[in-house]
Amino acid sequence: EAGVHFGHRTRRWNPKMRSYIFTERNGIHVIDLQQTIQALEQAYDLARDIVAEGGTIVFVGTKRQAQENIASQALRCGMPYVNERWLGGTLSNFRTIRSRIEYMIDLEGQQGRGEFDVLPKKEALNKQREMVKLHRRLEGLRNLRRLPEALFITDVSEEEIAVREANRLNIPVVAMVDTNCDPDPIDLVIPANDDAIRAILLIASKIADAVIEGQQMRGVVMEEDVEASMGEGYITEPIMTPEEELLVPAASDIDEDILIIDDEDDISEDEDY
Repeated sequence: EAGVHFGHRTRRWNPKMRSYIFTERNGIHVIDLQQTIQALEQAYDLARDIVAEGGTIVFVGTKRQAQENIASQALRCGMPYVNERWLGGTLSNFRTIRSRIEYMIDLEGQQGRGEFDVLPKKEALNKQREMVKLHRRLEGLRNLRRLPEALFITDVSEEEIAVREANRLNIPVVAMVDTNCDPDPIDLVIPANDDAIRAILLIASKIADAVIEGQQMRGVVMEEDVEASMGEGYITEPIMTPEEELLVPAASDIDEDILIIDDEDDISEDEDY
């Protein structure tokens, strides 16, 4: 009913997707749903296990059909997401991205404290516009403080830059792959219609369910660890998390001339972190 099995017209196919195609009907390739189900089960297990170990999965879907559902499902399970244009360097130059997120948060704080109100009108307007622009691009990554353990992507052709960055950094990519796409760069291919809103919602919601189950598993393990520690008569010192270990520059320390994100600019990929 969600139309997951509908591929593209046969003339637009990618021959590398041959093994995932069940048949052709009225000039349209039909995806083998048995393989879709098997792949989705594998993706579910992978997502659950990553999160159960304390990992993070970034949900990525920037085309119109995916934007709303990617945001809603990521928010439902508490994972970061990108549903506007992927900024080049989001992974490969993550520290710069993180510094811009911190700057965005600082601007929000300034506005909340009424500091914009005492600035000259033009300066206040420029800061407001900058904050809105940063919010549009980076809000979904607000709580991402280190590189993720995996990406979940709804359209690999649309998110080619994200896939390339993840491959470069050996970050696994789980993705919906339609019959016109190249499955080679994808670690776990979910053969599926990547254009239908209901198909995207169905797959994304299953990944979100897996994340929630992983969070519940992690919560149980952590509770058992605390109980065991208390049973031994002491409470362990908290271990510094990876988030705390990744020191990002304070907003006040950021050079004001550092990158201003706009609709044309990406962040340099010259450095890996």
